[in-house]
Amino acid sequence: MSAGPGVVGVIGGGRMGAGIAQVFAARGARVSVVEGSAAAADAARARLADGLAKAAERGALTGDPAEVLDRIAVVEAVERLPADADLVVEAVPERADLKIDVLTRAEAVVGDHTVLASNTSSLSIAELGTALRVPARFAGMHFFNPVPASKLVEVVHAPATADQVVHRVRDWVRGLGKTDVVVRDSPGFATSRLGVLLGLEAIRMLEEGVADAEAIDQAMELGYRHPMGPLRSTDLVGLDVRLAIAEYLHRTLGERFAPPKLLRDKVAAGELGRKTGRGFHDWG
Repeated sequence: MSAGPGVVGVIGGGRMGAGIAQVFAARGARVSVVEGSAAAADAARARLADGLAKAAERGALTGDPAEVLDRIAVVEAVERLPADADLVVEAVPERADLKIDVLTRAEAVVGDHTVLASNTSSLSIAELGTALRVPARFAGMHFFNPVPASKLVEVVHAPATADQVVHRVRDWVRGLGKTDVVVRDSPGFATSRLGVLLGLEAIRMLEEGVADAEAIDQAMELGYRHPMGPLRSTDLVGLDVRLAIAEYLHRTLGERFAPPKLLRDKVAAGELGRKTGRGFHDWG
């Protein structure tokens, strides 16, 4: 098994960031998670403890959950990231300005050997990297939700990314027991571009009354052996997240990614999927 990074920073302690922190800590890394306030830090700690407890219940965690949790510190400023970090992954919301802000602040704190990575599911790694002093050490590291159970990490190689950095990231992914796929930097990469397109068409079918949400999802699950239908998958990702990605792909790739009115209406109504209890399915 490939060796993993010994010291990791994760910026953002939401569902994705907590999952990323959990998998590295479970493999022995010392992890610092950055959140922006005391309340958010407390919520991240609770999320981490819950994720580790559930992993232990499933038999998917080697070692004691409390011992793994002891390897994770939650801090309230990017400037408190460890200078000796081997890897820093940002997992903040899909806004380029926010990502650039935390990445440039992280670069000012860590050592020259540190690899910086973005968990973005669609934004250009090259564009985010232009704000960095050393874009050669920056790559995309797109994890999937839920991180502990998902087997895939999409590794995004921008033109400025050093080949050695891509090799290190791929080794670390394999050290987590996951599979890496390497893609060139392009809007939506491989996974979001295909997944969002399928999801948007499923939403249009629902909007047009072709079938109900359950039938559309079952058609893909049973007919094409998808582990989860496109509407249920959208609920899991978050309708607001999918809308933001679709808007970006619409701007960069054209009309085939135009968000349907039904998606916009549900986001406006606060029906964001599993995290709010209702999206295209009920999660209560």
